[in-house]
Amino acid sequence: MTLEGARERRVRTGGVELSVAELGDPGRPTVVLVHGYPDSKEVWSEVAPRLAGRFHVVLYDVRGHGRSTAPSRLRGGFTLEKLTDDFLAVADAVSPDRPVHLVGHDWGSVQSWEFVTVRRTEGRIASFTSMSGPSLDHFGHWIKQRVRRPTPRRVAQLLGQGARSWYVYLLHTPALPELAWRGPLGRRWAGLLERLEKVPGGDYPTPSLPTDAAHGAWLYRDNVRSRLRHPRADAYAHAPVQLITPLEDAFLSERLHDELERWVPQLTRRTLSAGHWIPRTRPDRIASWIDDFVTSVEGGRSSPAASGRHTDRFGGQLVLVTGAGSGIGRATALAFAEAGARVVAVDRDAQRAARTAEKARLLGAPGAWAEQVDVSDEQAMDKLAERVATDYGVVDVLVNNAGIGLSGSFFDTTPEDWRKVLDVNLWGVLHSCRLFGKQMAERGQGGHIVNVASAAAYQPSRALPAYSTSKAAVLMLSECLRAELAGRDIGVSAICPGFVNTNITSTARFTGVDAEEEKRRQRRAARLYGLRGYPPEKVAEAILRAVVRNQPVVAVTPEARALRLMSRFAPGARRAVARWKLRL
Repeated sequence: MTLEGARERRVRTGGVELSVAELGDPGRPTVVLVHGYPDSKEVWSEVAPRLAGRFHVVLYDVRGHGRSTAPSRLRGGFTLEKLTDDFLAVADAVSPDRPVHLVGHDWGSVQSWEFVTVRRTEGRIASFTSMSGPSLDHFGHWIKQRVRRPTPRRVAQLLGQGARSWYVYLLHTPALPELAWRGPLGRRWAGLLERLEKVPGGDYPTPSLPTDAAHGAWLYRDNVRSRLRHPRADAYAHAPVQLITPLEDAFLSERLHDELERWVPQLTRRTLSAGHWIPRTRPDRIASWIDDFVTSVEGGRSSPAASGRHTDRFGGQLVLVTGAGSGIGRATALAFAEAGARVVAVDRDAQRAARTAEKARLLGAPGAWAEQVDVSDEQAMDKLAERVATDYGVVDVLVNNAGIGLSGSFFDTTPEDWRKVLDVNLWGVLHSCRLFGKQMAERGQGGHIVNVASAAAYQPSRALPAYSTSKAAVLMLSECLRAELAGRDIGVSAICPGFVNTNITSTARFTGVDAEEEKRRQRRAARLYGLRGYPPEKVAEAILRAVVRNQPVVAVTPEARALRLMSRFAPGARRAVARWKLRL
């Protein structure tokens, strides 16, 4: 995506001319995107077009950057007061009668914090989305608090952020940054971003980078030391704020925002596993969150991410769950819905899938859809993947939960029995990982795959040869995929539950017995699992936690954890357990 087709205008303010670009219908709510250092407005070229269908999107080059002119005197020409003048001039030009929704990244966020906390902008800002750029006033108070009341943890936080801010010290040195940017650093910057931050190429960075970076050094020189030494005591936000924190930001610690609620009465937090330049590496996610937040503010609603567990991590993400009609799959789909995710509930039973989707919407999912598919059907899965990508977008979290149970000795298990259990339990996972995992990888914005295996994956049993084999294959597949996809920022987790109270026991097949005996065993197994009483909701919580922590293998339930330990440290005992003949 590019900014081609954008309407250009020039805005005069404070002795400079700002280059302003507009996309979308001016009659819609206005979203103003403010870039950071050493960028120009083109840093938003992947985000802006994604928003332009629903909003009036405005981007401008900060003074001295891109096609905006620089002040005649650089020293003192980049103060926060003058940057605020620039913002107000742009806002008055593009949206004179309505407040604008402000979005800032890096130094665009730093200056936007000034805009949203000074009194002269009250009524001009409807909301603010902040990414990778703290308020200098809040930062100053954060430092003072840790200096005045040091504890080991606070000192460690202070030293940690001090180490991350190494570049700030260099930018305060005279002449050196300008020489570096106009020399080797400017020539190598694109390659450094691609290698270290995984930023794709294209129209970014622009040829104006060396000049932009040289001028932008004055953003730091004119503001950082003075404001950190004397932070404002009244830096309270007068508009709702959405804070998006990349957890792998090399320059800013997430601890900087620990006390942010003190300054922001209406705060929504989001986090994602990514580095600093998320407008370039995660444009889909960023655009989705901006869309959700602006829409909620315009509608007079609180943001869907304002409350609930894990909402900062999954709000607005697209989650697809197979086997979502009942049991662990249904509980997982609903847990993601409560966390603000958009949910695709997949099941071979259309009515059950529809009920899960309906419940997900009631629990707060911004979108929930039902899809009827047999995961063992390769062609049906191909069509599902194409349909989901077209209608809802690329899946962020994939949960392969669909499975069937089969119990019986090896010699009582027919080739057809083997095919059925492997088609669903293994091939269903393979189809899903291949199709949706490939979409994640091609998008290049990371994601997560969860494969629900079983404690039977590492605990053999004379009664479960086919089922255990299928789940062991899923576990090994997960480990292999995790190794292959790590370099693409796609996590893979295998979930291994023990005895969980779901309806798999009442639908599991038993080989080597007649229909009447099979039904008796199903009822008996269902009663035993019911007496065990371990709810699927606990497995769902473990699944969400595994995604947040990027855990490789998670044994759920005490017996699953005990068997996992036994498989590692007491294989002989494990084999002895495998020989037990359980009577149902």
